[in-house]
Amino acid sequence: MPLRLLALILALLTAGCGATGGAPVLQEDRTPAPAAAPRVDPATAEQAFSLLRQLDGAWQRRDCAAVRELTTWAERTLDGRACQATRNGRPARPADPVYVLPDAGDWFAALAREPSPAYYLFFLEDGRWRLGAGPVPVPGEPAREAAEAPESLVRQARLVPQRHLTYLTDPAGVAGERFPAGDPLRGLLKDVTANRADVELFGTRTLAIPVAAGSVLVFDALRLAYQGGRTDLVVMASLFGTGSRIRTLGLRRARAS
Repeated sequence: MPLRLLALILALLTAGCGATGGAPVLQEDRTPAPAAAPRVDPATAEQAFSLLRQLDGAWQRRDCAAVRELTTWAERTLDGRACQATRNGRPARPADPVYVLPDAGDWFAALAREPSPAYYLFFLEDGRWRLGAGPVPVPGEPAREAAEAPESLVRQARLVPQRHLTYLTDPAGVAGERFPAGDPLRGLLKDVTANRADVELFGTRTLAIPVAAGSVLVFDALRLAYQGGRTDLVVMASLFGTGSRIRTLGLRRARAS
């Protein structure tokens, strides 16, 4: 029998066995992967920033349900309690924003330059934008432009929240975490140590945006629990750079309970 004919017969037999109960023939999965949310553009950020006008109006009316609807994350916890008590010196409405936009499509930061520099964090939740934190005052020079950075630097920056936790729960400095003189974290450590407060991370998501000069802007929050039931939230904006150095740009501390 010619070799070509024998090969044809064997191919037909193999195909028949596969069709009648042999090993299943694997098919390529052509189902498209779900698309990630597109990066927030300046127009979307500007529209989301405008909700601060609605939030200010809700504060003035003492409409606590509206305040809760317009906020999330740390701000929902802080503003909800404050709204039930009093307007509590709500700061002037922020203006003149610069938007710092991450690659992710469900959050961004806004640096409001008026009446004084402060960061605001916005999150897309249940299809609408809400204020997650702010104002976080920045007394020094803030980071204001997103940029490219090595992925290795971004990965290291994602550890900033854990390093904050380590620093505040290790007053002897055994772990080797250090912050420069004058950094607000040093003052916070003194308070935590003197009052024997328990410290834990508030939320688990890493909020990091590469910015100019080879650094990463990181936002995170901690919960401080004191004896007697008092709880504070501390929201921080930090700059992480080469050499694993962390510098606190600003923080907001407010009572949560």
